[in-house]
Amino acid sequence: MLLLGLVLLATVSLASASEKRAEKPYALIFGTVYAPDNRPVYGVRVRMRRAAEKKAHWELYSDHQGEFAQRVPAGAADYIVWAEPGRKHAPLQEVKVHVEKDERVDISLHLK
Repeated sequence: MLLLGLVLLATVSLASASEKRAEKPYALIFGTVYAPDNRPVYGVRVRMRRAAEKKAHWELYSDHQGEFAQRVPAGAADYIVWAEPGRKHAPLQEVKVHVEKDERVDISLHLK
């Protein structure tokens, strides 16, 4: 019985250790899309890319509170974020975001 308990304890601790190793550190770019009247906007396509790249690497949509969030690799890097709002509003200028380590960076995108 004692042997069975030790085997079970070892199995649980190994599973927990492998779960911790599986999740890599990340940074989070969190933002809100605002209309010209400063109200949050739902359903706006937000695209992101590394500053050194030409094409978007991530694409997501703002939620009902106008918010979006994207995990990016931890470490010093620059990213470009922009919104493609569709017909109602003019496109937004690109916003440069700097991430230093595994942190959360908050931004806002204001449509014209």
